[in-house]
Amino acid sequence: MSFKEFMKSLSNDGVEGEIIKTVFVSLITSFAIFGLFYLLKLRYVENFIPKYGFYLFFAILSYSLILPSIRQVRAYKEFPCMTGMMIGMTIGMISGFLAGFYIGSTNGMFYGSIFGMLIGIIFGGLNGKCCGIMGFMEGITAGFMGGLMGAMTAIMMLNDNLKAAGVIVFLVSAVIMIGLNFMVYKETRNEERKHKDSEFFIIVWSFVLTTITILIMVFGPRSVLLQ
Repeated sequence: MSFKEFMKSLSNDGVEGEIIKTVFVSLITSFAIFGLFYLLKLRYVENFIPKYGFYLFFAILSYSLILPSIRQVRAYKEFPCMTGMMIGMTIGMISGFLAGFYIGSTNGMFYGSIFGMLIGIIFGGLNGKCCGIMGFMEGITAGFMGGLMGAMTAIMMLNDNLKAAGVIVFLVSAVIMIGLNFMVYKETRNEERKHKDSEFFIIVWSFVLTTITILIMVFGPRSVLLQ
C-alpha cells in the first residue's frame, strides 16, 4: 500500500475522498465567520491586522488541518489498540500544540495553555476512544502536554522570530497530520465505512472553533507581557 495509492484515493468518492473537501468546507466557514466579525467589530480594533492577523490566520488553517482527520477517524469508529493510541496521541498533541501556540502568542502562556489543553484533551479523548480506554488516556495525556508545550514555545520565542516559528510549526504539523491520514487509510483498506458525517458537522466545529479563537485572541484576557 503505497503513498501514491493514498494520493489517488483523495479523488475518489470514499472516506479519503472527503479529506480535501473537508479542508475547503472548514476554510470557507472559518473565513466567512472571520469576515463577519471583521465587518461588525474587528475593523474598529486598533492595529488588528499587525497584532492578531497572522496568528488568527494560522489558527484557522490549523483547524482545517485537524478536522479532516477527525472526520476520517469517525467514519470507521473502531480501531486496533496500537492504531487507536496513535490516533489519540497525534490528534491530541497537534490540536493542543497548535491552539496553545497561536493563543499563547497573543494572550500569554496561561491563557494559551488553558485553551490548548482544552482543545487537545477534547479532540484527543474523543478520537482516542476508538480503541477503548488506552486510546482515550493517550489522547487526553497528549492533549494536556501539547497545550502546555504550544503556549510555552510561543512565550519562549516572543523576541526571537516568533512568526517564522509559527510557520514552521504549522508546516511540521501538516506533515504529521497527512501521515496520520495515510496511516488510517492503510489500516482501514479492507474495512467498511461505519459512519458518515455530513458537511454540517465540519461547519459547526469550524464555526465554534473560529468564534472562540477570535473572542479569546482579540477580546480575551492576556498576560502582563502582552498588554
